[in-house]
Amino acid sequence: MKKYKNKYRISSARLQSWDYGQNAAYFVTICTHNRIRFLGKIVKTQNPSAPQQMELSEIGELVEKFWYEIPSHYPFVELDAFVVMPDHIHGIIIINKPNNAATTPDLRGVETPKLGASTSKTKRGGKNERWKPNTLGSIINQYKRICTINARKINPKWKWQSRFHDHIIRDNASFLRIRQYIIDNPLNWKEG
Repeated sequence: MKKYKNKYRISSARLQSWDYGQNAAYFVTICTHNRIRFLGKIVKTQNPSAPQQMELSEIGELVEKFWYEIPSHYPFVELDAFVVMPDHIHGIIIINKPNNAATTPDLRGVETPKLGASTSKTKRGGKNERWKPNTLGSIINQYKRICTINARKINPKWKWQSRFHDHIIRDNASFLRIRQYIIDNPLNWKEG
């Protein structure tokens, strides 16, 4: 493992040869810090076709609300299946830029270090060079940021895991399989 400023750094999980700003469908998973169940709970129901379902907490409702607002900030983004679980979310984000070009202005980083949601490399603000504008990383970074700002008003201990997981969906069969996995996630939840 390499060191940067005398600290160990974890290598990026992103596919280094891939441009995360190009048109594609992405399966995204974002977890809460230490998998704390801030987002709600799974409850049993009387419905035989859906014997359990997700009951959102107040923070879970915020997380869901801000997810569905992503396309109003990024008009080239389409959303597909999405689910909030007790300690994570799953969603499909489709980047669909006309002519595969950026369609919105360069968004500058916002420094919120006390929230654990900084979008800047520097301590004084400015653009985060790690996230190019209008890429999957910048979209998720801003989503996590707005969730953090608002969730901390409800619970000051709220925090996302520092990274997120993504999978580039490369064909229709994978797309349909992942979509069904997301939809079925509450049914497959096991308490642990």
